[in-house]
Amino acid sequence: MKILVLADIESKYLYDCYLPGKLDGIDLILACGDLEPEYLEFFATLCHAPVLYILGNHDKWAAEETKLPGGCICIEDTIYVYKGLRILGLGGSMQYHPGAPQQYTEGQMRRRILQLWWKLIRHRGIDILVTHAPAAGIHDLQDRPHRGFECFRAMLEQYRPKLFVHGHVHANYGGFVRKDRYQDTIVVNAYDHYIVELPEG
Repeated sequence: MKILVLADIESKYLYDCYLPGKLDGIDLILACGDLEPEYLEFFATLCHAPVLYILGNHDKWAAEETKLPGGCICIEDTIYVYKGLRILGLGGSMQYHPGAPQQYTEGQMRRRILQLWWKLIRHRGIDILVTHAPAAGIHDLQDRPHRGFECFRAMLEQYRPKLFVHGHVHANYGGFVRKDRYQDTIVVNAYDHYIVELPEG
């Protein structure tokens, strides 16, 4: 399965310089936050693959229902199944401005995950974890806004998904890592765009 992942900025290669055929063969699109609804709608319109999205820490448009991206599927706090793949979405970043939308303390994010216990049991785990922030110690940075969540790493250790996709850490921040592996899981930073291929089955 060929998966296009997106996060944080509009890809000039895909968006400004779009040519027919660039999205051929894409089976699924995962948007990892901090992207405008019009940008997500662009992919939903021009690609036959479903566009699944979560929210980043800068997606203020999410508070208005009239601005939600048409033709796209929000997977915040739920497990969406596509062609047998169980996909869980958890948006937002580590809290650095108390009270700001889509920012969470470690405890708040942990509670979000605990509230998913029945869905995780019913689906017998997950195959893909989609987040905006990275996991602690995996692609994260030392400053508080870009620190990863310990509970995300715990999920990788417990459920061992095939793929973990995040955004939030930009390529120009220093120490950028595009693709990695943590135990059984492929880890991808979706900044701008990237194509991941998962073997069938």
